[in-house]
Amino acid sequence: MKQKAALNRTLTLNRSEILSFKKNLLAISHKVELDNIKNKIIKGDVFEVLDLLPDSFIDLLFIDPPYNLNKKFNTGSFKSMAISDYESWIDSWLLKTVRLLKPNASVYICGDWKSSSAIFNVSIKYFKVRNRITWEREKGRGAKTNWKNCSEDIWFFTKSDNYVFNIDSVKIKRRVMAPYRTESGEPKDWTNHGKENYRITFPSNLWTDITVPFWSMPENTNHPTQKPEKLLAKIILASSNPGDFVFDPFLGVGTTAVVAKKLGRNFSGIELDEIYCCLAEKRLSLADVNNSIQGYEHGIFWERNSFRYQKKDK
Repeated sequence: MKQKAALNRTLTLNRSEILSFKKNLLAISHKVELDNIKNKIIKGDVFEVLDLLPDSFIDLLFIDPPYNLNKKFNTGSFKSMAISDYESWIDSWLLKTVRLLKPNASVYICGDWKSSSAIFNVSIKYFKVRNRITWEREKGRGAKTNWKNCSEDIWFFTKSDNYVFNIDSVKIKRRVMAPYRTESGEPKDWTNHGKENYRITFPSNLWTDITVPFWSMPENTNHPTQKPEKLLAKIILASSNPGDFVFDPFLGVGTTAVVAKKLGRNFSGIELDEIYCCLAEKRLSLADVNNSIQGYEHGIFWERNSFRYQKKDK
């Protein structure tokens, strides 16, 4: 096995870890109660497992499905299809989630520019649309014959008009480039921290403060479409309360479960690939030792590449 560079913190698994973490995984072959799945990773096929879960237990549903493109996922893969077929594919599993939601549940579904319209078209049949978040996914070297794709969408839906949204939990600490003062010389809506001036601002649906996991970050794995912990933290803090149940039917390497655990929520999710399940279990075990989230500290989300954010995790 090739030795990793000294600063490469990408999480991997050895054989003994795989054998150990496999024991924690849950397999379901019949209808289960909520206590059976609480804070457990379910290894299985989403199309089979969803039918076996209890009614009305989810407070927050986060879905990061395969986008409509050709993609390899360890032992599995996804093939691009006609947009009408992709909509039918989404509908085939999204419909199964509706009965699992509490009346005041929130739903977030990820997509790129090719899949976003299909997600919207299917989801509005079952949910009330609230917003479309666009986040900057600044990664990759670019394209020679097209605009570089460095953004993704997250559709925000709710099951009803009664839903949780904790605005004070997701405010952003943003640098002030031209600080304004009152006539008496006092800072106007900003504070000074050493060499930097900051303002606490309300979050918008345009997220430019997210860093995609890469090799020097301790949350990084070899999963090709891993979502950042900071991104999940925003969603979980905004749309759930401590003790609520967060569910992810395409769990991957477990970012949703890990962040839910770090933030005091209950969780579960489904993943078909055994190695990804074991990586999720490893990350959950590490969360017992360190529950920090890069870019989030003392109840505030720091702007990307700010001084304090750069110091984090070094």
